[in-house]
Amino acid sequence: MNKKLSKKILIIIIIGSIFLTTLPALNAEIIDKNNIFSQNKDNDNENSEYDLLIISPNKFSRALKPLVEHKNHNNVPTYFVSLENVYEVNLLGRDQPEKIKLFIKDSIENYGIKYVLLVGYFRDLPVRYVYNSPQDEERYISELYYADIYDKNGNFSSWDTNNDGIYGEWDGTEAQDKDIDLYPDVYVGRLACRNILEVKIMVDKIITYETSTYNSNWFNHIVVCAGDTYPDGQYPFPTPDFEGEENAKTVLSYMPGFSNTSLFTSDGSFKGPSDIINAIDQGCGFLFFDGHANPMVWSTHPPNNHTWVNGLTIFDMSDLSNKKMLPVCVVGGCHNLQFDVNLINLLKDFKEAYYWSIWYPECWGWKLTRKIGGGSIATLGCSGLGMTKEDKSTLEGASDYLDSQFFYEYGINGTDILGEVWGNAITNYLEKYPIDWNTKSSWDYAYDAKTVQQWVLLGDPSLKIGGYP
Repeated sequence: MNKKLSKKILIIIIIGSIFLTTLPALNAEIIDKNNIFSQNKDNDNENSEYDLLIISPNKFSRALKPLVEHKNHNNVPTYFVSLENVYEVNLLGRDQPEKIKLFIKDSIENYGIKYVLLVGYFRDLPVRYVYNSPQDEERYISELYYADIYDKNGNFSSWDTNNDGIYGEWDGTEAQDKDIDLYPDVYVGRLACRNILEVKIMVDKIITYETSTYNSNWFNHIVVCAGDTYPDGQYPFPTPDFEGEENAKTVLSYMPGFSNTSLFTSDGSFKGPSDIINAIDQGCGFLFFDGHANPMVWSTHPPNNHTWVNGLTIFDMSDLSNKKMLPVCVVGGCHNLQFDVNLINLLKDFKEAYYWSIWYPECWGWKLTRKIGGGSIATLGCSGLGMTKEDKSTLEGASDYLDSQFFYEYGINGTDILGEVWGNAITNYLEKYPIDWNTKSSWDYAYDAKTVQQWVLLGDPSLKIGGYP
């Protein structure tokens, strides 16, 4: 082969490689290996081309295709992009999470997306850890990072305003990363799937829920479970007799038209896991817990008693048989949605991993969500140490307010798209409790920021609550 011909072939290969690399950023179409697929649409951002962006490792692409087709069929214009492709087309970004966030920004500006569904657990699709008040815990997952794209001036929000590689840093007398906007610009949820089977399970649950739930009698019912979250003596000041139960009653007041099952330790209706399992198996559209937790269990206390009443553990979930009657679950407690738990933590520090229950292969919230034959359709809760009003000097706000705002947004304001309920609840919280970044860590304003930063949605943000007619 002569040199001129060799050079021509080399040039063709280089040009072709550049074209294939940049094509996904220019137009999201079906391409080789299903790295990107969607319905063909005109590239006109004025008409908001797409509503939903799905990002996952390419190994999940085939299993996700039925979900893309289902969403498009139900007038939720959707496109899928593989994580590998996100990294290829986005040369900016200091690390992988920032590359993902910049891709989301580009998708907002070029395609008008409103919802982002991340598919993959923390090893497959990276998370952003936030370092707010490390005196309480070193770091925690914040999915809000992927939703808060712009700062108050409309510029890209890195969450690292002092550029030291530590995100959301707030330690000492004031925040190091100040003036983070925190308001969601898109609605973000995650399916923390560890394998293709779990992807298929969730795709089937979402499609079945949205196509069969509408007009079902079981949906118009809510189950709440709570007790005496802080018995007397746990704080140096008097606490209400039944904090959790009062929060549950507030939730019920925001759900007119819904019948309810109230499981309370104060009246003996809640004594253990079987009470909760039986209530869920009867069918409910919503499920609310208020108490204490770790990644493996949710529990609370009987009246003025420091003994524990276990409500639901990851092991109890195997007994759930609510089948297609899938509730949206909001859980108040610590670490229920810490989806970076894994067995390797035992090798790193056996004593700490065992004590904090971070050694199990999946967290409470994900086990409930991905359960076959029942469980929930989505679960919302804390990835880190849950803050309650008792942790603030003002004795108001924190998760007590944020959790109830989810139900206010649905039941009173009538918002029925899951991600919008999540995002609007966060917005409502920030409007009522604006952040002063010039105050000390491990105090009221830092806790307000943490409350919204760690509130995770494990589920489809574009989910039509109650299903389509």
